[in-house]
Amino acid sequence: MSEDRAERSDGRIVKMEVDYSATVDQRLPESEKMARDGRLQEAIENLLSLEKQTRTASDMVSTSRILVAIVQLCYEAKDWDALNENIMLLSKRRSQLKQAVAKMVQECYTYVDAVSDLSIKLRLIDTLRTVTAGKIYVEIERARLSKTLAHIKEQNGDVKEAASILQELQVETYGSMEKKEKAEFILEQMRLCIAVKDYIRTQIISKKISTKFFQEEGSEDLKLKYYNLMIQVDQHEGSYLSICKHYRAIYDTPCILEDASKWQQALKSVVLYVILAPYDNEQSDLVHRISIDKKLEEIPKYRDLLKQFTTMELMRWSSVVEDYGKELREGSMETPDTDVFNQSEEGEKRWKDLKNRVVEHNIRIMAKYYTSITMGRMAALLDLSVDVSSTKRRPKPCFVADCLRLSFKIFS
Repeated sequence: MSEDRAERSDGRIVKMEVDYSATVDQRLPESEKMARDGRLQEAIENLLSLEKQTRTASDMVSTSRILVAIVQLCYEAKDWDALNENIMLLSKRRSQLKQAVAKMVQECYTYVDAVSDLSIKLRLIDTLRTVTAGKIYVEIERARLSKTLAHIKEQNGDVKEAASILQELQVETYGSMEKKEKAEFILEQMRLCIAVKDYIRTQIISKKISTKFFQEEGSEDLKLKYYNLMIQVDQHEGSYLSICKHYRAIYDTPCILEDASKWQQALKSVVLYVILAPYDNEQSDLVHRISIDKKLEEIPKYRDLLKQFTTMELMRWSSVVEDYGKELREGSMETPDTDVFNQSEEGEKRWKDLKNRVVEHNIRIMAKYYTSITMGRMAALLDLSVDVSSTKRRPKPCFVADCLRLSFKIFS
């Protein structure tokens, strides 16, 4: 919008009737001198009378200069009561010009970081959030203020309130905000939702980010942050295949590929989580696509373990533990372990799931060679007791799909 046109708070577009630039040029130095002499209120009154004239004449530039000057005088005098009062007063004046309010809010936003006293900072943030509520033309400033407030709340231990403050922002609808800043806000919303263990809301919020954005230059840090947050969500859900895909996205990031230690750790996690994922067509296809990655040659233990699941031969769990257990759970000087099979409760669960995947693999191999089998023989081949083997025939997670597909009969 040109400088000779302005928009009032009621939405009307008005044209400047009188140019008060010369008057403002004269009045501002006078008011600044009054404020330096300790006559702050007199200086403000001097500017307020002129502000009424510039506002009535729709002189947007002059009105903006006056509003900014008033808050500057209050800030420089460290009169926080006057600052907050005048912010409220100027923003609510009848037929106030939107551009002038925006300039004032932008100026006051710079004071938030400059103020060290927490109580003064919080009051200023509250005032600015009040005057920006519901106003599209200052939505970016309100979002930034909310982010600052959420950070303060989190530092003070009120994570739930911090998450609530950020969740009310619908930054994906802000047309004037850059994509990168939008992504930063959404990632912060996700992080705080995870902090309060609201995984369902985190999933909903995550869909507001298009992963195509991460193909743009300068977005690598945000890409890594996004996928690490998604890994936390899917670890809670136990979605191993999704976690594998997230690690693949991390692995395919240029800054990760440039560092051997980083891409090796990412590729190890890709291998382990695709193995942990329940067998289906998608998982099988992903296993074969991962297995042709030439970089697997540099982590031979993980390459060999993955190969075991693509070879049409039975695996013995005891041999898997002997050959790969130490490497997977403790690592070595050359190849550090991942946290997939650490000593936590989740790590122990994943270790048990790995054993289940070995058994499932063996069941699929047996189905190719047997039309019927005794329970004892099946137990021996699966490296399990008869009692444990019999439970695999019951409809339980991880085994049901395989057992229903068996093409041989089991006899006791």
